[in-house]
Amino acid sequence: MYSKIVVGTDGSETAAAAVAHAARLAGEHGAELHVVTAFPAPSGWIGVGAAGVGFTLDDVDRADAEMKAILDQAAASCNGVKPQLHAVSDEPAAAIIATAEAEDADLIVVGSRGMSGAGRFLLGSVPNRISHHAPCSVLIVKTT
Repeated sequence: MYSKIVVGTDGSETAAAAVAHAARLAGEHGAELHVVTAFPAPSGWIGVGAAGVGFTLDDVDRADAEMKAILDQAAASCNGVKPQLHAVSDEPAAAIIATAEAEDADLIVVGSRGMSGAGRFLLGSVPNRISHHAPCSVLIVKTT
């Protein structure tokens, strides 16, 4: 039923539950698993006009190290499924959607956010944005 599954993680416990669910589905269906983590541009990046963007190497190294650690942790928890890992410098929902498009995925798995009350309606969330813009089916795993 599924041949390519994309799951997003930010290294949190709730994201780990989504990764575990996606890995279980990938194993059951013999599907490729793509694990995505995303960070916006490092906080030290500064605009330098139309010529481009300036940044420090420390900022890039720090972001790369954080993304690698998150992806390594996720890969270690996939119980026999060997995922393809994607570190993307972009907003999380956009990174997950872009990876799903690039990989021609037929399922995106994301964890629910633990927001309650009016805040969940006023603030955009990654699962909400993905559910409205995904190129394929979306499974939102109840993680809270």
